[in-house]
Amino acid sequence: MSGHSKFANIKHKKEKNDAAKGKIFTVIGREIAVAVKEGGADPANNSKLRDVIAKAKANNMPNDTIERGIKKAAGDAASVNYVSMSYEGYGPSGTAIIVNALTDNKNRTASNVRNAFTKGGGNVGTTGCVSYMFDEKGQIIIDKEECSMDPDELMMLALEAGAEDFSDEEDSYEIITSPDDFTAVREALESASIPMAEAEVTMIPQNYVELTSEDDIKKMNRILDLLDEDDDVQSVYHNWDE
Repeated sequence: MSGHSKFANIKHKKEKNDAAKGKIFTVIGREIAVAVKEGGADPANNSKLRDVIAKAKANNMPNDTIERGIKKAAGDAASVNYVSMSYEGYGPSGTAIIVNALTDNKNRTASNVRNAFTKGGGNVGTTGCVSYMFDEKGQIIIDKEECSMDPDELMMLALEAGAEDFSDEEDSYEIITSPDDFTAVREALESASIPMAEAEVTMIPQNYVELTSEDDIKKMNRILDLLDEDDDVQSVYHNWDE
């Protein structure tokens, strides 16, 4: 795979997140709750929880906030049960968009997601209408400025841990794994004290769509901004080449 590096975009997202930490903490808090309910409160025996904790730390979530979230999910039988929902649809000029949500009110979430697409001139489609254009992969991004390890050594470390691909980009390294091998690779890097700018299982587009019209770009940003503002929305994947 060639590395279509999104590091600049990730940095841009991080800056947005830093300006609205409440949103990202809400997202991660729900992921913690779901991970604890599914696999228990002990990270040593719950790989999904370990991955969410790593994501929380990468987003500068305080340790006491993480621990509070775990304890609350483990100890409160009456706590909210979130349901996973996924939506697929089209943005301007046929761009493909996938939306994953965790919600306690499916009708509210469906309405909000549909509203976001409509206001940006897009539309929600049927399940499977665009997901075939993406590959589910583990993706780890490492900022070169933060990493002192020799690139060849880093590549060997990642590949020996089970990575599928390693790309040396202009300002970052990108490591791709299968979803099943993601945790093992992330933990191998963590054990070697490699700082990760982003590490998650994601949907990587097989091809990217370029938007040339200012109106299309404005509409696409409208969809993404409205989805970003919705607390039920956990992640959004698209094939717009920003």
